[in-house]
Order: sequence, then structure tokens, then C-alpha cells
Amino acid sequence: MADGSNPMAAEARLKAAREQAWATPLEDFHVGDPDLFRTDTHWPWFERLRAEDPVHWCRESEFGPYWSVTRYADIMEVDTNHAVFSSEASLGGITIRDARPDLRRPSFIAMDPPRHDAQRKAVSPIVAPHNLAKLEPIIRERAGRILDDLPVGETFDWVDRVSIELTTQMLATLFDFPFEQRRRLTRWSDVATSIPTPGGLVETEAARQAELMECLAVFTGLWNERVNCEPGNDLISMMAHSEATRNMTPDEYLGNIILLIVGGNDTTRNSLSGGLLALNQNPDQYEKLRRDPALIPNMVPEIIRYQTPLAHMRRTATADHVLGGQTIRKGDKVVMWYVSGNRDERVIENPDAFIIDRERPRQHLSFGFGIHRCVGNRLAEMQLRIVWEEILKRWAVVEVVGEPRRVRSSFVKGYETLPVRIAG
Repeated sequence: MADGSNPMAAEARLKAAREQAWATPLEDFHVGDPDLFRTDTHWPWFERLRAEDPVHWCRESEFGPYWSVTRYADIMEVDTNHAVFSSEASLGGITIRDARPDLRRPSFIAMDPPRHDAQRKAVSPIVAPHNLAKLEPIIRERAGRILDDLPVGETFDWVDRVSIELTTQMLATLFDFPFEQRRRLTRWSDVATSIPTPGGLVETEAARQAELMECLAVFTGLWNERVNCEPGNDLISMMAHSEATRNMTPDEYLGNIILLIVGGNDTTRNSLSGGLLALNQNPDQYEKLRRDPALIPNMVPEIIRYQTPLAHMRRTATADHVLGGQTIRKGDKVVMWYVSGNRDERVIENPDAFIIDRERPRQHLSFGFGIHRCVGNRLAEMQLRIVWEEILKRWAVVEVVGEPRRVRSSFVKGYETLPVRIAG
């Protein structure tokens, strides 16, 4: 878990975090603290919870009280039991942070059946096998162009030049969004998942809402153009022409737009950055990959497990329920820590190791399970596979030359910057 060019500093941070985690009383644990993720020091806190208190009650935090579910099997139980553990926006939605009641926007990921099933079905054709086959050559051509434009022998930011650029081009295609304005999609994704902080990406909730209203206005214009045309093969047209989604309220439409932007942006973008970082942290695996590029399809799900681009999903209990020996009460907030379940040594052998030829690489929780399993998981894997195929055609090594700057969030587990250099 060493970082970039200064593994000793990262190891020292982690050692200090481990000492603190094992010295802190369990009743004082707050693993949802965004600073633990910004500093990449959350690992030992989850390690201790898995060992000693796998279904843990945090009595007080900036997000209110909540349960942490940290083992693989318990997370699966919550994720697949939507009758007891609800995703409904009106109950708080899918993240540890509650939106204000007047700002709770429904989307199909923040709904229970039957509305969830009907709305998800409206957009799922975008990732049907025949559509993915059409997208593959487009992704390959774009990935090649992005990589060929990179400066050789100079330090640059991998997040901006590769991870964001590739994913935002894909998003623009899926929405048939004006291509030259595609970076607006990245901005709205970042704003939607950010925590308002003085000096941060957005400073106040009012500023955040103003930008999201701008997003709604732009997408309402696109909806109005498409609803009166023949059905097209893009997400807006699919929603405009589906019985399940054509009569959405503006709040519901914005909720689904934000869901699709974040789902299509953050996961792939942060796995692209996290995969390169993991290979640099594990040079034996990078060498193994160079010797055998045929390992790429196996490496991709291992990257997604190891990175876990969304650290958690949240549910709200609709009835009392016993889980892991603890009684969860109706109305309690329940947080499934995918980032912890993906390192559960009871289920995954040697889980803290990054192993690109792992025997069962798809045994991970990063896409969720049950009815809310990520609709775009195959598209995400395809993008990562193509990018790595194209990278290996061009260079032996893309070297990480400094520490990444991580996102301050316990939901999006990602990177703001990752300085790299391609040797000349």
C-alpha cells in the first residue's frame, strides 16, 4: 500500500494508523470519517472491525449514527435483502450522508421494486452485448488517440489526461451529449458526490445545488429535443421513450442523470488510476503483465476489487433484523463497506495482495449484488481492458513519480491527481 515515489512515508502513516486503530475503544470508531480515505489510512480500522466487531454501531458522527457492515458474507446478506434493507431516497438513499429531506432526489438506484426494476430496465439496453460490441472499436480508437497525445519524458497528471478524458468521452457518447462540452459531465459528477467544504470543490450546499440545477437545465433541453424525435440509442432518448421513465418529475430525472453520470464516471475513472498505481506499487506484477499481456482480462477485475472505486453503499432498515449477532432496529442507517468486504480474509485468499493472475478475480463486491448490481459492470471492464491493451502496445512502463492526491470522501474512493512519467 505504499504510495508512488515515497513508500516510506506511506508506510509510516499506515503504521501510525494501525497503532491508533488498535488502541481506540471500539465504541469510538467512526470508519466513515472522510479523512481516513483522503490519507489512505482506513485499512487497519476496518481490519479491526472485521476481527472484533463486524457489525458495528457508530453512535455519533457528522453523518449521524450508523451501522458498519464489514465482512463479505454480512454485506451480501444486506445487499440481497431489499425487503428489509431499503434504498429508497425518501428514507435517506444510498450514501452514509443523508440529503436534506427537501433535496432527496429519487433515482432507480435509490428505489425499491417495482419502480426500481421498471426504471432500470429502461436504460439497460445501452449495455446489452450488441451495444457493447459497437462501442468497443470506438473506445479503442479514442484510447489510442488519448495515449498518443501524452508527453513522453515529462511529468503529467494521469487522472486528468487519461482517466477523466477517456471516461468523459464515453459518457458523452452514452448520453449523446455535446462532445466539446463533455468536461461539464465530469464537473457535475464531482459536484454531486462532494462534501461542501470551505476552500473545497464546492463551499456550500447552496452552491452545490446551483450547479446541479444547471445540470438539470441542460439535460432538460436535451430531453425536450429527443422526446419529439424517433427513439435513439442513447440514455436520454431511452428514458424519454420508456413508459417507466417518460413521466418523471424534474427531481427524479435529475436523480437518474446524476446516477448515470457518477456510475459511468467515478468507477472507471478511479479504477484506471488505481490500477496504474497498484502496478507501480507491485513491480513484480507489472513485470508479470509485461511478460504476458494475455493476463489483462484477469487483471481488470482484480484492479476493480483492489481499488473498490465506491467504498460503500447504504441502506435503511424497514424492520428489526438480527445481523451478525446485532439487532438492527427499524429506521437504522446500515452502511455496507465494500472496501472492507473486498479485503475479508475469510472469503478472499491473501486479500491485501494485488495479484493479477488471481484464481477467482471476480469474487469481489465492487459492483454490488442483488437487484442493484452495477448495470454497467461489463462496460467498465471493457474500457479498462482496452486501455491496458493499448498501453502495453506503446510502453514498457508508465511510472508513478509522486504521491497521488486522494478524494476526501468515504463514498467515492478516488484520486484527484496522480503524477506519472513515460520514459523517453
